[in-house]
Amino acid sequence: MGFAKKAYCRIFQGIMKVGNYFMPYSIPQRIEGAGCVTRLPELMQKNGCKRAFVVTDQGLMKIGLLDSMLAAMDRAGLPYTLFDQVAPNPTDTNVEEGFRSFLGSGCDAIVAFGGGSPMDCAKGIAARNAQKRKSVEKLQGIIRVHKRIVPLYAVPTTAGTGSETTVAAVITIAGTHHKASINDPVLMPRFAVLDPELTKGLPPFITATTGMDALCHAVESYTNGTYCTSLEKDYAKKAVRLIHDWLYKAYVDGSDLEARQSMQQAAFYAGRSFTRGCVGYVHAVGHTLGGLYGVPHGLAMSVILPHVLRQYGTSVCPRLAELAECCGMTGSQNEKAEKFIDWIEETNRSMQLPTGFDCIREKDIPQIIRWADKEANPLYPTPEIWEEKDFRKLIDRIRLT
Repeated sequence: MGFAKKAYCRIFQGIMKVGNYFMPYSIPQRIEGAGCVTRLPELMQKNGCKRAFVVTDQGLMKIGLLDSMLAAMDRAGLPYTLFDQVAPNPTDTNVEEGFRSFLGSGCDAIVAFGGGSPMDCAKGIAARNAQKRKSVEKLQGIIRVHKRIVPLYAVPTTAGTGSETTVAAVITIAGTHHKASINDPVLMPRFAVLDPELTKGLPPFITATTGMDALCHAVESYTNGTYCTSLEKDYAKKAVRLIHDWLYKAYVDGSDLEARQSMQQAAFYAGRSFTRGCVGYVHAVGHTLGGLYGVPHGLAMSVILPHVLRQYGTSVCPRLAELAECCGMTGSQNEKAEKFIDWIEETNRSMQLPTGFDCIREKDIPQIIRWADKEANPLYPTPEIWEEKDFRKLIDRIRLT
């Protein structure tokens, strides 16, 4: 059974690799620099937008993070409808609520303003608008939207998810707590607004976990390798180097705009890299913890990443060594790979992140394994194909009892 499963996965991935060359991958146009979010309304109007549908959450509204953009919309005479009911881990119910609001708004473009949750919810709303007869659950999977969505403008307020340059929207099904992605190239935003001033007020914990999320995107994409072209590999390396040089600086000094801008660039590069290169078992297991227990996505990535890399062992050493070289690490191939994992663990410790989770219940482990296996295999071209015992080994490592 193990050989058959592995053979099937690799054959599937070989077909996907060929198919990827026919996919319309693109890169969002970027607006960068402090205060650049105020230029967005004029840009939208130049692109034919008559009314904007702004998707965000109440937390960002309360701290006034949208004030400068909304004021710029008022000055430009661009009317908008605000949907600020996005939940921390958006569900299909949340998306449906936003979709109903969009239908009645008369808007012809969507602005996703916030972290991964508003981005995912906005993409879900756009997907439902394109496929009005399909539920969110029916849209989850690979290329099930098909139709072109309304113009989507992404304004990230964290530096981690990379959602401003991905084709995925991660949505939890409320009835089952199963977290899964809608994956379709049509969900790629047209523009990404990288304004470091929007990330200045992030708490250190959010800076840490979202930054490690970006690192996970780059590392998983690069160590997968199969689907990547030279562009994705280059972007992954650039992201890793930027995170190595700037994440801790952004963590200790949130007002450092150079560090904030560098981390936004890293998240953008990493997001574009895994859009084609895919993620792996870190994400597959992490998504289950978010769906079952509400574990923040970035925190799950932070904790699980070094454990998965160590469990891969020698199968991942050559590519980890190459990433280590990007960060100035030296030694033999094995030594560089080990130094790279050590650096991840040390960075986690320096940012006071945990090493495991005490929320994982024994009775849930079979479900965690089933969901993780279903998400990852056969799609993710991971260095190794895991079976139930491998997932169980990882869960035992990250579970605090």
